Amino acid sequence: MLISNIVDKLHEQLNLEFFSSNLYLQMSGWCSINGFDGASSFLRKHSSEEMMHMSKMFDYLADNNEMPIIGTIIKPHTDFDSMEKLLRKAYEHEKIITKKINDLSNIAIKSEDYTTFHFLQWYVFEQQEEEKLFQSVLNKLDLARSNDNNGVGIFLLDKELMEMSKLK
Repeated sequence: MLISNIVDKLHEQLNLEFFSSNLYLQMSGWCSINGFDGASSFLRKHSSEEMMHMSKMFDYLADNNEMPIIGTIIKPHTDFDSMEKLLRKAYEHEKIITKKINDLSNIAIKSEDYTTFHFLQWYVFEQQEEEKLFQSVLNKLDLARSNDNNGVGIFLLDKELMEMSKLK
């Protein structure tokens, strides 16, 4: 049986993962209508991954005889000035998720809930990959911007993101 304060935190994280899925789906839509098909595909795939993260937490709660509770999900931001600002916002969001997962892991350890701590380690490693992925995309964006004033670099980055969306 899970400890009540941990159940509350797991519900918060479940809903944050759900929000993340919606955020990346919304970002995908912005990219699509602005002609960035590669970024749109990349972010749509990422949205699906975030939904899988939410489902994994949902199942953990249910498997531990706790009712998974989906709360009100805040509407994600819908307008971005540029693909660069959108990608930087995605990276900052991933850093927030990492902090939340780390905080939740810390609570599990302090509460001596080793089962939950063990469960959360998958998320800890996943977040390391997520931050690395978005940092890599931003590095490529910076490189494209530093060598290009007429949009060719952004075009090539968008093509690269399309290829990245096909991996895994």
